[in-house]
Amino acid sequence: MYQKTTLTNGLRLLTAPLPHTRSASVCIFIGTGSRYETASEAGVSHFIEHMLFKGTQRRPAAREISEAIEGVGGILNGGTDKELTVYWAKVPANYFWRALDVLSDMILNPRFDPEETDKERRVICEEINLSQDTPSQLVNMLIDEVLWPGHQLGRDIAGSQEMVTAMTLTAMLDYRKQQYHPANAVVTVAGSVGHDEAVSAITEMLGGWEGHQSPRDFAPFTPTKADRLRLVTRKTEQAHICLALPGLSLTDPRRFVLQMANIVLGEGMSSRLFAEIREKLGLAYSINSYLDHFQDSGALTVYAGVDKKNLETAISAIREQLHRLREPIPEDELNRAREFAKGRLLLRLEDSRSVASWLGGQEVLTGKIITPDELIAIIDAITSDDIVRLANELINDNELRLSVVGPVRSEAKLLPLIS
Repeated sequence: MYQKTTLTNGLRLLTAPLPHTRSASVCIFIGTGSRYETASEAGVSHFIEHMLFKGTQRRPAAREISEAIEGVGGILNGGTDKELTVYWAKVPANYFWRALDVLSDMILNPRFDPEETDKERRVICEEINLSQDTPSQLVNMLIDEVLWPGHQLGRDIAGSQEMVTAMTLTAMLDYRKQQYHPANAVVTVAGSVGHDEAVSAITEMLGGWEGHQSPRDFAPFTPTKADRLRLVTRKTEQAHICLALPGLSLTDPRRFVLQMANIVLGEGMSSRLFAEIREKLGLAYSINSYLDHFQDSGALTVYAGVDKKNLETAISAIREQLHRLREPIPEDELNRAREFAKGRLLLRLEDSRSVASWLGGQEVLTGKIITPDELIAIIDAITSDDIVRLANELINDNELRLSVVGPVRSEAKLLPLIS
């Protein structure tokens, strides 16, 4: 599926040929994110990501960067997560060199113009305001605070308005110098581009990238006793809730079993949560479950938006579905979940950007690539007993966490719902 080459400066390159496509996707992953930041740096990874789109020495204006890609029908974007940052472009295959040139220019030669920095500071503050004004986003940020109290994993990736306003250009440049260097980066290319061509292009454009500092390590998370509830009272039509449990890390092989349990529980319209909470009980329009896997921690979270008067009923019904995972899963239901997982995987791999992201994310976070065939074999081997055994270990009412955003005022009335 892929080939890997490491340049002399430590930069790793992975390519996946997709000769049936007419596109090429290039991703540059940096092994840094919000969990690598100190309290005084909160939001710096995200701020730097924004600034790399604001101009380079060769392309001084943000529009020159975007037009270079969008002018050929391509897509350019980036994203900051808690453990990695990525910059990517997807273009017609014959513009592969242009995409790599633009991304390399952004990585190596960002301007960090003081005037543009101050403008982007205001933009990020508005991004934070948008999250605070969107209940479905806010409730998910609050559940992170409850799951990882007092830790970087529990902070908003963008930081706070106070931190963004106070962030200095010197602090950003120092952080970038420490974290942005070739040994802490991975380039992935997927599409109608050969490995040798990709190696040649990346050697030409990024082979001279220097930087020898050791990137900082992340602060490990140690579970501590803390409040299991966060409530933000808002005049909204719905009460938005997240009900969560601690999960598994990215390095735990049982995470694939948990992923299968999550499909049964809350992925798609055939999941138990959708069938019970929406179709049978009519309590919610939007309900789903999702997993977080970090290098030393994880979580299983259920999100729903419900009428305030149905809050207690909905949480009780969600808990019931969580408890049902501790019971044997009928083979036909498990088979459907297996085929769901394999089908979504195969459909995802039709897109060059998804393939590039698949390779890069694994290489940055684990240093090991699980191929689609290997993952399909893992999925096929998961049994009902595997899920039941893991569910009985993880699904514990004493470990439940709850966040609520909506027209609810009393925490005292919510606490019994997770007792």
